[in-house]
Amino acid sequence: MRFEGVGRRYGPRGPWVLREVSLELPASTLARITGANGTGKSTLLRLAAGLDAPGEGRITGRPARTAYVPERFPAALPLTALAYLVHLGRIQGLGASTARRRAGEWLERFGAAEYGDTRLGELSKGSSQKIAVTQALLAASDLLVLDEAWTGLDTGARAELDRAVRERTAAGGRVLFVDHDPARLAGEPDAVWTVAAGRVTRAAVRQEPPRAQVDPLVRIIATGGTRPPGDLPARHVYEGDRLTVTVDPARSDATLRALLDAGWHIDGLRTCTTEDEGVHV
Repeated sequence: MRFEGVGRRYGPRGPWVLREVSLELPASTLARITGANGTGKSTLLRLAAGLDAPGEGRITGRPARTAYVPERFPAALPLTALAYLVHLGRIQGLGASTARRRAGEWLERFGAAEYGDTRLGELSKGSSQKIAVTQALLAASDLLVLDEAWTGLDTGARAELDRAVRERTAAGGRVLFVDHDPARLAGEPDAVWTVAAGRVTRAAVRQEPPRAQVDPLVRIIATGGTRPPGDLPARHVYEGDRLTVTVDPARSDATLRALLDAGWHIDGLRTCTTEDEGVHV
């Protein structure tokens, strides 16, 4: 997905909110947008999600399956939480039964299963935010856009959203997010873009230098599964409800898919070597 010289302003003679934005968002990318309030971060996210159109330039390669969590959730709809989620799931291409099942699973993960029959207007701000996040995760979209999506969530739900983001990128999706907490997913984004004075610049992301003559491996941290996937690599260890798998890069995608299919949540993913402390072989 590419932004090529993109600009956006509101009204034919209004000031440019963004100008000459050029950036790329490949598959399996986690990207953070930073900047002061009012600089155009939300405008950039809406452009990425396809909710706004550029006034100049173009955006190419946007995935067909795109999901968006807005900064403010329209809670005053005459629907129950579950009815709303099923409706949104149908719009996203899911069958009614699949949408209902996935909605129930995500509500359970976010600790909101008890609110399925509650009308949206009767939900607290935190519960409304859980519904807003759930609707964006129903269809496993290839582009997930999060505008302050963690705001209002309790500690457990914030951690669950962190896991959902990791699962999306591990499965090949793109995630673009804004959050007021500088520690949110710290050290994990593949790219950080800063919005200031209508321009978007890319900050350097620190990369660990490769170790000479040591073959890299991929370490996967997973929790929450109830059964081990078949054909698990030899390098793995269980510690309570936590599973650590160390695998050759060529097998990492297949291992991630196997873990996700078996009901595990991906809590961490990084490169390592057999010399790293704590690797179980």
